[in-house]
Amino acid sequence: MIFTEAPLSGAFVIRPERLEDERGFFARVFCEKEFAAHGLATRVAQCNLSSSRRRGTLRGMHYQRAPFAEAKLIRCTQGRIYDAIIDLRPGSPSFGRHFAIVLDPQERTLLYVPEGFAHGFLTLEDETEVSYQMSQVYSAEHATGVRWNDPAFGVPWPFEPTVMAERDRRYPDFRRAP
Repeated sequence: MIFTEAPLSGAFVIRPERLEDERGFFARVFCEKEFAAHGLATRVAQCNLSSSRRRGTLRGMHYQRAPFAEAKLIRCTQGRIYDAIIDLRPGSPSFGRHFAIVLDPQERTLLYVPEGFAHGFLTLEDETEVSYQMSQVYSAEHATGVRWNDPAFGVPWPFEPTVMAERDRRYPDFRRAP
């Protein structure tokens, strides 16, 4: 695996190294030892699969509060997504900044999202699937988010979403704690 640090502290873009022969190829997308060597979470507590029927579906910007804060490893397995993260860790050198990348099954690139980041994506094609590995189990009481288009973050979405959950639409403006 090739680990490239994203412009946000602790976030990584991970590209599998392919071993090819006449059968096709083999590639690792997770290795506890390599993740630990880069200081990344190695615990996998839950794996999720998201399927979106229509292009323009927005999911996010979600995160879980402590003690259920979670790191995520994201991969698009069908279709294409514009995947965005926001660093919400007070005191982080990249606090309040965002990073976005297009993920698709052809490139097989993964995005590692540390604890304390909001995460969301916009589908760029119909029939899109996204696979997540989570370091923590889901806790409804600790689940929250920030609004996808909050000007405090300025995420440059490629186009206006056409489908989204009402809760994602209604998150209030982000306010930095005093």
